[in-house]
Amino acid sequence: MNEKFDLAIIGGGPGGYVAALRGAQLKQKVVLFERERVGGTCMNWGCIPAKFLLHQTKIFKETKDNKYLDGPLDALTCNWGRLQEQRKKIVERFVRGIEFLLKKNGIQLVQGDAKLLNERQIEVHGEDNNGIYEAERIILATGSKPAALPFLQPNGDSIITSKEGLELVKIPDNLVIVGAGAIGLEMGAIYQRLGSQVTILEIMPNILPGSDQEMTRRLERILKLQGLNIYTQMEIRQVSGDKEKITLESFCLKEKKIRTFDAQKVLLAVGRIPNSEEFLEFGTTFVDEEGFVKVNEYLETEISGVYAIGDLNGGKLLAHKASHEGVWAAENATGLKKAAHYHALPMAVYTEPEFSSVGLTEQQAREKGLSVQVGVFSFQANGRALTMGKPEGMAKVIADEQDTIIGAHILGPNASELLAELTLCVEKGLKLQDVSSAYHIHPTLSETVMEAALSVKGEALHILNT
Repeated sequence: MNEKFDLAIIGGGPGGYVAALRGAQLKQKVVLFERERVGGTCMNWGCIPAKFLLHQTKIFKETKDNKYLDGPLDALTCNWGRLQEQRKKIVERFVRGIEFLLKKNGIQLVQGDAKLLNERQIEVHGEDNNGIYEAERIILATGSKPAALPFLQPNGDSIITSKEGLELVKIPDNLVIVGAGAIGLEMGAIYQRLGSQVTILEIMPNILPGSDQEMTRRLERILKLQGLNIYTQMEIRQVSGDKEKITLESFCLKEKKIRTFDAQKVLLAVGRIPNSEEFLEFGTTFVDEEGFVKVNEYLETEISGVYAIGDLNGGKLLAHKASHEGVWAAENATGLKKAAHYHALPMAVYTEPEFSSVGLTEQQAREKGLSVQVGVFSFQANGRALTMGKPEGMAKVIADEQDTIIGAHILGPNASELLAELTLCVEKGLKLQDVSSAYHIHPTLSETVMEAALSVKGEALHILNT
């Protein structure tokens, strides 16, 4: 038996390491178990490296398309090898920064496979760490992994996941992506900008299923104009081929006919599944039929003193959800009562233009029986967007009959950053007038948010109100 701790966390992704840091702030003796690298999939093989490649390929594409530059732009190339080296350096810097914070906060980091034995004990196997650790409270944060299809399994070569997709040595001539969620669209954008012929297949009627349909339809049109081949309502029926070429046979649910697609690489982006195999032994009252660990409003499992956070407990699988749950779980483990809430959980897709969303969509609000008020403002009427040459998209604000903002959706430049103001509004139950009466610097993209709030009441200043 090793030394005893106040708080133990299994999993060092965004939720796990944040839980450890918050626990240390609350004067707990904390141990963090991680199988691979601190930061988890998000920091090492997801969010951070993907956004670096998205940013750099966007600069490359914009430079090549810039009509105001003279010179041999056709000769401009992207040094993919150099990008990959810098991707590794950025990830390494980020991970080392987290490790530094853990060390300075007195958190013990243990590398190895950690298994929950009971409400107080964890068994660990690793190169340098073996044995049983005991803690008063335990937080499970083992995250998730890419999902696959029964007849389409990743092999790390011709059929890959986003992890391998971020590390390809050579840009594929043809790439088929299965799934038009955030990961599929972002990966498609990266490789289309680099010259790949990219085809995205989605079984649902719209890209980004569950998002505001008016926005996603517009985004789909824009992405198609940029060169992405997007097909919705496509059900993959058969897969054949070898390492040189993969052929996907798909049935179009809309046209009722078979279509085939060839590619050098097939990238699976059909969602993620929880890393919960080891918890199945605790029974169906601990893990649901989809593999997610069941928790109450305080993120506690049926085992007293054991909490589950992030992708492991389901809902929207987002890094910032995991981080917030890490804080709540650590606080609840020390005796506080912080109920988890998700009405203001935002999301963003880093295509060009970006798409971001928080709260209810217009359709969801109407299905709830709410008297909905909607305001929309186009970036075409925003001075800053015009100076940037990025007039595509719009801001959309949704309010109830009391003028409380209950949802917001932005399609446009820097949409992920612009959403913060509206996320705060949804979180705190602020009114339309709280946004429309506040100063917004001119010229900025943020003026679209103010004008969208004004538009709800027919008071927008830079468009005709209907």
